[in-house]
Amino acid sequence: MNYAELVTQIQDITENTYDTVDIDSMIRRTEQLIYNTVQLSSLRKNVTGVLTSGNKYLSGPAVFLSAYSLAVIKPNGDYLYLLNKDVNWIREAYPNPNTTALPRYYAIFGPTTTDTLPADITNELSFILGPTPDSAYNVELHYFYLPESIVDTGTSWLGDNFDTALLNGCLVEAARFMKAETDIIQNYDKLYVQSMALLKQLGDGKQRMDAYRDGQVRDKVS
Repeated sequence: MNYAELVTQIQDITENTYDTVDIDSMIRRTEQLIYNTVQLSSLRKNVTGVLTSGNKYLSGPAVFLSAYSLAVIKPNGDYLYLLNKDVNWIREAYPNPNTTALPRYYAIFGPTTTDTLPADITNELSFILGPTPDSAYNVELHYFYLPESIVDTGTSWLGDNFDTALLNGCLVEAARFMKAETDIIQNYDKLYVQSMALLKQLGDGKQRMDAYRDGQVRDKVS
């Protein structure tokens, strides 16, 4: 289901037309809710970068929401996965930022600031490392991100692969927007919950297992 098809179905089912701004807002809210409810494998990204020797901070990607892992790549090619800690823990463990070594820990520090005076606070998050890097190590970050909306791209993974969750979620938003009767909202919400249960089985279940390790999924036969 692409963007145009989604809009048409929302309007046909609810028997109402909406301003573009309103219906786009419904779709964006639904996507945000779905993407933050289920950890889909399609919402994983990885990026490589380079640490700056003597700088304990590392800027995150623009679309970064949360980390799956952060690894330092040693000169011999070995991966050293850093342990996630709290910012206060790192500051207490390594109180002197001038003490440098191979980093072992990381934490999400907060918004990235520019080097300008006065410094500007950006929308991107940054990491703090402990200890401060003693060399320009390569790093690899695996992270969760919020993809572009179907509103902007015309298509999306969700629209192509699990449009029931997207449509039913938008119908809930549309019913609330129209101040529909309680029973209508409850009916749409019930369908949305059912489709989200199936999506969670995929994202939080099937995509995290295989038949070799876990055996095939089997329903109990009475």
